[in-house]
Parts: sequence; C-alpha cells; structure tokens
Amino acid sequence: MIPKPSRMMLGLVTLLLMSAGTGHASESEHDVLARIAHEIELLEPLIAEAEMRADPGARIKFRYDWLRQDLDRVRRGILDHVEAPRPEPRRVAPLRGDYRR
Repeated sequence: MIPKPSRMMLGLVTLLLMSAGTGHASESEHDVLARIAHEIELLEPLIAEAEMRADPGARIKFRYDWLRQDLDRVRRGILDHVEAPRPEPRRVAPLRGDYRR
C-alpha cells in the first residue's frame, strides 16, 4: 500500500499530466513540460490553504514542507530538461560522391 503523502503526490502528478494532455496539437513536448512546471508552481496557494486549515491538535500531521520539497524537486527536474542547452549539430565528413577510379 502506498503511504498517503505518496498517493497524494502521485495524484497531483497524474492530474498535471492529464491537464497537459489537453493542450493544442501545435504544442511541442518542450511547451507542455514548461506548462507542467508552471502548473506545479500554481499549486502553492492550495498547499498554503490546506496547511492553514490543518488541525493543530491532530495526532498525525501532514508534512507540507516535504510536499513542497518534492514538488519543487519535480519542477526543477522538468525545468532542467526544458532549459538544457541543445547540442550543436556535429560536423559530418563530406561524401566523396565519385565512386569510380
């Protein structure tokens, strides 16, 4: 059985990926990944609201700091991929073109 915070994280990522799939056909993978990273940032107000409404006397407390760290790690991983410099095309030796001696 997956622990509750992990299920929540899995659910959030699933929702993000599902919403990313509703984009326009003209969007590239790069655009969709950048949008996912942005959507993760937009979760912060919801997380802050849930944290504010948490029962201070609860025996088991939800670790909002861990959730924020995990979401930030996912967001940074996506942005690292999106913002990575593209490799320069490598030089290819020209073809001879003449195969007769």
